[in-house]
Amino acid sequence: MEYLNYEIVEKYTGIITLQRPSAANALSQNLLNEFNQLLDDIEQNKMIRCVIVTGAGTKAFCAGADLKERKGMSDDQVIQAVKRIGETINRIEKLQIPVIAAINGVALGGGLELALACDIRIAAENTKLGLTETSLAIIPGAGGTQRLPRTIGVGHAKRLIYSAVPITTEEALRLHLIERSVNEDKLIDEALQLAKRISSNGPLAVQLAKNAINNGLDTTLEKGLEMEHLSYQKVIPTQDRLEGLQAFAEKRKPDYQGR
Repeated sequence: MEYLNYEIVEKYTGIITLQRPSAANALSQNLLNEFNQLLDDIEQNKMIRCVIVTGAGTKAFCAGADLKERKGMSDDQVIQAVKRIGETINRIEKLQIPVIAAINGVALGGGLELALACDIRIAAENTKLGLTETSLAIIPGAGGTQRLPRTIGVGHAKRLIYSAVPITTEEALRLHLIERSVNEDKLIDEALQLAKRISSNGPLAVQLAKNAINNGLDTTLEKGLEMEHLSYQKVIPTQDRLEGLQAFAEKRKPDYQGR
C-alpha cells in the first residue's frame, strides 16, 4: 500500500499507520480507498484481536481531510468526499475487535473524528486535538458533532466545536477525551502493551463486551442490561470459557482460540 502501512505484531495485533507525513497524514481519497480495502481484510482475519491506528512521523496523527485535494472539487464532490470519510470512520467504530488510537501528533478535524471512533485513545504529550471546522466555515461532518458530546459532555463539546480552538493533551486527559497521555517515544510501546493485554483475554468475550457497551449507550439502562444478559449467554457454551476455568484451576495462562 502507498498511503497506509499495515503490519501484524505480537501474533494478534494489527498496526495501521497513516503514511502521508508530508501532508500531515491527511485523509485523501486514495488513502481512504486503501483504508477500506484494509478494513475488508481485517474483518475477514479472525486471528486479529486488536488494532492500533497511528500516523507516520511525529508532527501529526491526522490533520483531517485533504484540503488541497478539495480545492478542485465541486460542491457535490465535496459532499461525497466528506461522506466517504464518515463511512470509513463508521467502519472503524463498528469493527468487532477493539481499536486503539495511538495519537502521535496533532489530531484535528477528521483526524480527531477518526480517533473518536476508536475504543481507546492514547496520546503523545505536548500535542493538540480539536475539531476546528467552524474556523473554515464548515462543521464536523464525519461524526464529530455526535461522538464528541457523547465522549466529553455536551457543554465542553459545544465549546470546542464553536470556538474551533484545539486543546492540549493535558486538557484532553482532564476532559476524558483521551485515556492516557505518555511521552512521545513510549507511545507505540504503551499501545502495544495494552493491545497485548487485551488480546490475551477471551476474544469472543471482548467482542461481546464491546458490542454490549456500544449498543447499550444508545438505549435505556433497562434495555442495555438486557443486551448485556444476552451477550453473557453467548459466552457460556464456548470452548474458551471452559479453557478459562481449566487454566484457573491449573494456575496457568489460558490459551484462548476464539471458539
